[in-house]
Amino acid sequence: MSEQDDEDFAQDTLSQAIENQLEAGEPAFVQAVLNKLTLVGYTREAIIELMALVLADEIDAMLAADRAFDLARYEQGLRALPELPEQPV
Repeated sequence: MSEQDDEDFAQDTLSQAIENQLEAGEPAFVQAVLNKLTLVGYTREAIIELMALVLADEIDAMLAADRAFDLARYEQGLRALPELPEQPV
């Protein structure tokens, strides 16, 4: 598998996780953010991609700090969209 294949797989996996959250209605703020971004003109595909980036950021932070998933931080990141989390330099 190439690095691009790995990235595509990770993006697909994260996007599917977002779709699963939307389908389950949990956490509820995921649907709220989808609605907000839809109202300002983003396509569903673009919104799912943005949300997947926020999820990836939280997973990276979780692994780097060896801590549990921080739902509040995840919600904060999603609610800040379309602004993306700042990447550490």
